[in-house]
Amino acid sequence: MEKLIETIVGAIEDKKGKGIVSLDLTGFDGAICSHFVVCNADSPAQVAAIASGVEERVFEKTGEWAYRIEGQQNSVWIAMDYVDVVVHIFQTELRDFYKLEELWADAPMTKYEYEE
Repeated sequence: MEKLIETIVGAIEDKKGKGIVSLDLTGFDGAICSHFVVCNADSPAQVAAIASGVEERVFEKTGEWAYRIEGQQNSVWIAMDYVDVVVHIFQTELRDFYKLEELWADAPMTKYEYEE
């Protein structure tokens, strides 16, 4: 699990994703997965590039494809389901609007700071 999260975060960092966090949902009854990884980007093109980078890197490192990917049609919010880990890649305005982290405010959060 940690290797998958590290792989996802590294791929997001490579594509200059912003505000990368992971939320540990293991203590919540009814959670659809054990972790969320959330980030944002300033344009639909960058959202799509991050999703593509995550998909390629995860397959390269683990041999796994996402079970399901939603949102690629408009690339303003792409959700990638790796069963135990769901990746949410938002266009910045949508992340600010939906405030996904606030919905899971009690979940332990890890913030990832990338350096240019």
